[in-house]
Amino acid sequence: MIDRRSLITTGAALTALPGAAAAQEAGAPSGAQPGTARAASPEGVISVEVTANNDGFVSYTVSRLGRTIIAPSRLGFLLTDAKKLERAFGILEQTVTAHDDTWEQPWGERRFIRNRYNELRLRLQERWGEMRRMDVVFRLYDDGLGFRYEFPEQEKLKTVNIGAELTEFTVADPGTAWWLPAFEYNRAEYLYNKTDIDAVGVSQTPLTMRLEDGTHLSIHEAALIDYSGMNLRRTEGGKFRAMLTPGLTNAAVVREAPFHTPWRTLQIADQAGGLVESSLILNLNEPNKLGDVSWFKPMKYVGIWWDMHLDTRSWNSGPKHGATTEYTMRHIDFAAEHGFGGVLVEGWNVGWDGEWFGTGWGYSFTQPYPDFDIERVAAYARQKGVEIVGHHETGGNAFHYEQQLDAAFAQMQRFGWHSVKTGYVADAGGARVADGEGGSALAWHEGQHMARHHLHVVETAAKYQVAVNAHEPIKDTGLRRTYPNTISREGARGMEYAAWGQPANPPEHEPNLVFTRLLAGPMDYTPGIFGMQTRVPEGVATTWAKQLALYVVIYSPIQMAADLLENYEKNPGPFQFIKDVAVDWEETRVLNGEVGDFVTIARKDRNSDEWFLGSVTDEHPRVLTAPLGFLDPGRRYRAEIYADAAGADYTDNREAIDIFTREVTSADVLTLRLAPGGGQAIRFVPLGRARR
Repeated sequence: MIDRRSLITTGAALTALPGAAAAQEAGAPSGAQPGTARAASPEGVISVEVTANNDGFVSYTVSRLGRTIIAPSRLGFLLTDAKKLERAFGILEQTVTAHDDTWEQPWGERRFIRNRYNELRLRLQERWGEMRRMDVVFRLYDDGLGFRYEFPEQEKLKTVNIGAELTEFTVADPGTAWWLPAFEYNRAEYLYNKTDIDAVGVSQTPLTMRLEDGTHLSIHEAALIDYSGMNLRRTEGGKFRAMLTPGLTNAAVVREAPFHTPWRTLQIADQAGGLVESSLILNLNEPNKLGDVSWFKPMKYVGIWWDMHLDTRSWNSGPKHGATTEYTMRHIDFAAEHGFGGVLVEGWNVGWDGEWFGTGWGYSFTQPYPDFDIERVAAYARQKGVEIVGHHETGGNAFHYEQQLDAAFAQMQRFGWHSVKTGYVADAGGARVADGEGGSALAWHEGQHMARHHLHVVETAAKYQVAVNAHEPIKDTGLRRTYPNTISREGARGMEYAAWGQPANPPEHEPNLVFTRLLAGPMDYTPGIFGMQTRVPEGVATTWAKQLALYVVIYSPIQMAADLLENYEKNPGPFQFIKDVAVDWEETRVLNGEVGDFVTIARKDRNSDEWFLGSVTDEHPRVLTAPLGFLDPGRRYRAEIYADAAGADYTDNREAIDIFTREVTSADVLTLRLAPGGGQAIRFVPLGRARR
């Protein structure tokens, strides 16, 4: 990670309410007083006001350009073994500082990210009773804010047993919300609800809203480490309260002071696209702790995967077994021929026979099935310049997986395999973690113990130069900045639901994901399906052109060409875009978009001067405009266009695609005609350069 600009810290203004500092110096129990603190973002777009009233309740208010977005909202905690931290607080000190630097991602949606904010730090203390301490820190950006609690070391609060967080988010105006239900059996793999804000139930985050005046708002969290994942429970009207995922006891979180919570985040923008272009969640994470991670290269991969979802091959051993030596070598040959970096092999290891869902006790992460010669496969892949993407399904048994982590990753390192796909398939509440007494206990996927587990996996993997792509994971909260080998996650309905889902993914699914789940971070969505008939009557509810556009619209540094190899071999025309499209980006621009309806995104390849554009729609046909001002002025480009053909439709004419070229410059505006459930994908090549 490279700093482009030196750190700038300015305006370090320390203020204390009258008598507070003197009381501290004199050793008095408390100098805290009621009061109000205020701060604004660097350009004054976002402001916060925090008040400790005479009764000691602390609340905050958020405004954008003078308009209230979050009305007064309470802060605090319910403890399981002590009086709650909610009342009696006063302000000891308030500190405002400014920060401005630019950092480089090893890979990502954009190469350089500016981290510019003003920070308001409030030192709070109870004015009577036990005089316990708690700080609240706000970081204000021009596109939103994050805030967190910090617990200093103190005699009266050494072990903090959090039963519930009392943090509120009172959305000031009516509007529309897009949300997933929380605490349901299928974890995050639901279709999005679209309701009025005051009709939301218990929601996962990110929760995205559009207010009556058009302002867009998304509530999420950043830097979830050793803490319980946050959901949101609407209490009344537009008021939401943080709802922590349960722990193994009546405490959702158990921590020793000093510690801090994850950041609670608010991304705010005029347009939906502004949410996507925000880097707030990444910025609220700590810088890279791993150092040089160049051993992982962003890549596209093929794999033994879609066959199983179509039920033509199986994960378990037997006559339908997919992960055989010969079938894997065929995929290696294909990957090498077409320039793909990896081959995913699912079902290679012992443990898939019998009951594995939600159990995982039988898995070995080093022992292959007899018909998978792992040494021969590894040698063949190395000879062809292709890596195998390890697959470690755990059946939700994190406890069992942890016993084998070092051996599993050491084996991958010996073979030269640098990425692993993990999986935690179990019903919500059915993950298995260490109970602290040498045994195991059932836990929620988003609970504190699973947060610890996922971090342990990432840290262990890094020791062996392995990057982690987690499925059925804990939510993404931007930890890829701190641990860049956290390359991608699933955590939503992926393409597999188009194979067997009841119902399958509808055309609005991907335009929903862009403005909801994908605000959290990269997703291994597995696009690129050409065989549109599946195990469900509706099949894949997109056109071919939309499948191509998804490679640009849905970001991940590891992207699958998910279909059967024969479907690519039979269709070299559209397959060419999958071969050409980049996976690592210099810049990203959102040209247009509305939540759940449509979106157009342009991205510049980090390793060339090429740009790529993807545009997708829901079930409605659309005509969109795409100004090409992102291209270099005065330079001519060849636009290689993959568009829905006349009459294309996601129901009965999905394969209708037009592939053509035209010359363009930055002064041009393209008209994008999208069929129902359709899309368009474009590669922009500076003229004079040969095809890669």
